[in-house]
Formats: sequence, C-alpha cells, structure tokens
Amino acid sequence: MKKILLLAGALAAAITMFAQEAPSQEKEKGKVTFSGYAEAYYSYDLNNPANHTKPGFLYNFNRHNELNLNLAMVKANYSSDRIRANVGLMAGTYPQYNLAAEPTLMQYVYEANVGIRIGKNVWLDAGVMPAHIGFESAIGKDCPTLTRSMLAENSPYYETGAKVTWTPNDKWSFAAMYLNGWQRIKKVDGNQTPAFGTQITFKPTDKILLNWSTYIGNDLPDSIRQMRYFNNVYGTFSITDKFSLIGGLDYGLQQKAKGSSDFNSWYSPIVIARYAFTDKFAMAGRVEYYNDEHGVVINSGTPNGFQTTGYSLNLDFTPVDHVMFRLEGRTFNGKDKTFIKGTEVKNTSTAITASLAVWF
Repeated sequence: MKKILLLAGALAAAITMFAQEAPSQEKEKGKVTFSGYAEAYYSYDLNNPANHTKPGFLYNFNRHNELNLNLAMVKANYSSDRIRANVGLMAGTYPQYNLAAEPTLMQYVYEANVGIRIGKNVWLDAGVMPAHIGFESAIGKDCPTLTRSMLAENSPYYETGAKVTWTPNDKWSFAAMYLNGWQRIKKVDGNQTPAFGTQITFKPTDKILLNWSTYIGNDLPDSIRQMRYFNNVYGTFSITDKFSLIGGLDYGLQQKAKGSSDFNSWYSPIVIARYAFTDKFAMAGRVEYYNDEHGVVINSGTPNGFQTTGYSLNLDFTPVDHVMFRLEGRTFNGKDKTFIKGTEVKNTSTAITASLAVWF
C-alpha cells in the first residue's frame, strides 16, 4: 500500500510541475482536469470453471460467478498550447491479468506520459500510453460492446515509448513510435531489439473514420529473436444518427525461428453493429473470428491451433448521465475442443455478463 501511495504522490507531483512550469521563459496558461471511471461486473460461464477464471485469451471481465471490479481508474490531465501530460492509476481484474508480466508497482499505471508541441500540429509524447492499435480500450463506456473482442484482447492495450504525431488538418493524422515492445512497460530480459509502430488515420467526413496501424518488433530474448510484423485496419461508420457499424481486421506474421525466412501468420476479422433506440437504450451485435493456427499469440495446444468464431449481443441502458448498465450474452465456437467443462473438453463456451459503469 505504501508503494501505491508513493507512486500516486510522485505522479501527482509531476502533473503539478507541468501545470506550474513551462519550457520557455514565459509561463503558459494550462488547465488541469481530473476524471474517474469504475466498472463492476458479474459474469457466469456455462462451462462453470472451478478456478473461477474464464478462457485464458480473455483479460477483461474474466472472473466467473463472482462480483468483481474490472477497472477502477482515476486520471489527471494537464494541457496547454505547448505541453500536455496524463497520469492515470488503476485497479481491478483488468490490470491484474493484463499487466501480470509487468513489475508490481507498474501494474497500477493506466497511463503516465508527457508531451510537447515541437512544431505546427506536431507533438512529441513519451511514457506509458494507450496503444495505437485497435478501436477498443479497457474503458467500457467508450466501446460498443460490454466485453472486448478477441482481436482487442490479444493485441496491445498499452505501449511504452516515444511517439511523434502530425495532424496536418481535420481529416488526416500520421504517427510514428519507438516502443519497448509488444504491450510492454518493462522490456523482456535479454531483448535489445528496438520496436516500431505507425498509425495513419483518415476522417473524410464526420461520420467515417478509417485507420491503419502497424507494429514491427521482437518480443523474445535476442538469443531466440523472432521478428513480428503486424497490421491492424478498421473503419467506423455512422450510417444514421441511430445506426453505426465497425469493421476491422488484424493480420500478423512472425518468424518461425531466428533468421528464418519462413513465417507463421494469424488473423482476426470483426464486424460490430450498434443501434440506439433512444438516448437511454441501445443494442449491439458482434461477429468475430480468430485464426492462430500456429499458436503465435494464443497457444491452445490443439491440432488445428486456435480457430474460433465468436458471437455476442448486448443491451445498454443509460438511466442518467455518467451511468451505464449493460447485459451481454456471448458464445465461442472453436474448430477444436479448446474449452474445458469439468473433466471434459468442448468446442463451445458461453457466458452471460452484466456490468455497471460510473464515471465523472
């Protein structure tokens, strides 16, 4: 507990410093804002896992038959004409499972980054940042579905490094990153290989957004280095004021062995449709597929690897501002018997999840 308090104090002091000081002789007038988010949930997996943990490729809402907290987060933001900074601290089952490989103290950090404007419409940011990959995050209210997709759960939610972003106009944005690795705060021991990322976003109208993100790096010690090349593309489309669509695809390649010219591949397409009946009621349906035949990201240990189709349907109710109640049914159907029920293995897994989110 003392470590958490010390970390919180240090991060708050950093925000205060940026609010008080500017890199030039004249102090900038900046603004500090605070926000918070909390989402509690209950999920029941019909396979009834004895250890209360849902399949290992899920990192959000993954506790079975118990009331729990997926994410509780408080955040401070400082912004001015030339400087910006973000500090977010978190707790819950999301950081418990998704950041299990990080040092204990850093598992409480949702983000911690600083940025400076180095030119017209050009920013340099550094630190722990939300990943440049995908359209989902751990903050459920910002996502169309209650649970996260297989695509999101098995690609980075966060990244650590430096990022240069150029936004020439309202339609285009370009970014390049130097990173510690594939969803890493602490680099893998024995790994000195740099990792890189890029992102291009195009918004031709207020109702359409197109995105292409890439990653190049190695997530293993250099002695067994296997280079990874990854692409994420997606588009969001507001068809009407009530109806919207999201379509996306992940495609990755990784060397079979160090120095090899042969690669294993994996891919994951997804489509999500959402309809808002009123300002308070909405419904979203999802169809997704994940194919990792060679177990690059999800090692199922089955003859055909991890080849699974998923379906979900969720209902959202927002009774008042800053409060959302959600209910979702979700099922997975694998090519092989990937899922465990008691002493048996099955092709399917189905769960019902309810969540309550509050934010300020």
